[in-house]
Amino acid sequence: MSNADDEYRVIPPQDPMKNNWEFMEVWIDSSPSPPYILLLLCDSEDNCQIYDPAQGYKVVFSTNNYDEAKLYLLEDEFESVQGRLLAAEL
Repeated sequence: MSNADDEYRVIPPQDPMKNNWEFMEVWIDSSPSPPYILLLLCDSEDNCQIYDPAQGYKVVFSTNNYDEAKLYLLEDEFESVQGRLLAAEL
């Protein structure tokens, strides 16, 4: 006898950035209090995703161009926190 829950189990899509990112940047909107933070992760081929920690690290923007990702953040008046965290340094 099979378990119905096992038959209809939903497997979430694999996050391509999970183990493949090359660098991460922290971007901040300092106008609200507390400030709002988004994370920009990009891989070695310039595939980038912007994650929202306040929404359970939901991907809010995805592109294959770093400049497009940066423009998306700048248009919403986010500012880059100085520096970049490299995956190779962890």
